[in-house]
Amino acid sequence: MGELASILPLMFALVLGVVCHEWAHGYVAYRLGDATAYSEGRLTLNPIPHIDPFGTILMPALLAMTGAPVFGYAKPVPVVFQNLRNPLRDMVWVAAAGPAMNLALALGATIMLSIVKNSGLTGPTMVSVW
Repeated sequence: MGELASILPLMFALVLGVVCHEWAHGYVAYRLGDATAYSEGRLTLNPIPHIDPFGTILMPALLAMTGAPVFGYAKPVPVVFQNLRNPLRDMVWVAAAGPAMNLALALGATIMLSIVKNSGLTGPTMVSVW
């Protein structure tokens, strides 16, 4: 049970990260003129349409159980670059949206962890990340 309790928060963070990453690609593509992700039901933060059974669940769980560095992936959001208003310029923005979302999530998590660490709420049951 202890191993499962340590893997679940990691899996939650991984699913949150890959879903937000793919949503960002789809959202920017939608704003720039490509409604493909929207029409296929992929412009959502619901993890179900984004989950790849192997890349989002099985592989990260196996990596976590073996103590290896954990990574994963989701199904890529479909983008038809010809539908973008200015395909050459806009495909750069669509491609950059996912990594930008990852950086924003990392910054948000860092700020929240700093607040918790400096609030005095940490105790013997909380795991130190520093």
